[in-house]
Amino acid sequence: MTTQADVLALGIQPLARRESTAEAAAQALRSQISAGRLAPGSQLREEHLAAALQVSRNTMREAFRLLAHEGLVEHALHRGVFVRMVGVSEVRAMYATRRLVEPLGVRAILGSPRAGDLVASLGDVVTAAEAAATAGDWHVVGTQDIEFHRAIVQAAGSTHLSAMFSGLLAELRLAFLRLPDPETLHEPFLRRNRGLVTSLGAGDLEKSLGEIDSYLADAETRLLAVVGDGSRP
Repeated sequence: MTTQADVLALGIQPLARRESTAEAAAQALRSQISAGRLAPGSQLREEHLAAALQVSRNTMREAFRLLAHEGLVEHALHRGVFVRMVGVSEVRAMYATRRLVEPLGVRAILGSPRAGDLVASLGDVVTAAEAAATAGDWHVVGTQDIEFHRAIVQAAGSTHLSAMFSGLLAELRLAFLRLPDPETLHEPFLRRNRGLVTSLGAGDLEKSLGEIDSYLADAETRLLAVVGDGSRP
């Protein structure tokens, strides 16, 4: 449970008056969750957070609703609002969806007249992740991995698909936050992303599709080993 002292320790800053909206409040909490400062399972106390952000409790409730819609928090009856704890069934559902949509992005990239630019952009994301790995910042590596796969799906050119996938990636970040050792998960997949960029750059569709399929299968297995602790089905 987050107490008033806990909230103050997070260093959450009051919102500027012009930003005192439910979306701005939601973004403040979204950033704390993404940074791992509000861990899965943490209770979010409406009155404490409203005071820290200097917004009304009604605004805070609306922010909670926005985050619940994104799958980042959940309301427990008679208990309050909690950062979601992603379990086995959620991980399996996420990867089933990823297997359907990411190959669409791979095909779209290689079928695009801008294929060279799209592949170069993906390469830049991997380069940023490699630099973060060298610096030992595995949280940033995880963030870059998410951005890499977001860009693949965005290449399909569907705003609806991209919006859905963004929500999925927010949930995936919650699973990443349960990792005791992020390097163990992210390090091999950093190399795989570089390999996918290489095969895309060569215009090899079949190899690229094989790379993404292998990536997703192995990533799901590794993540299930972490979240499959019996606490959630």
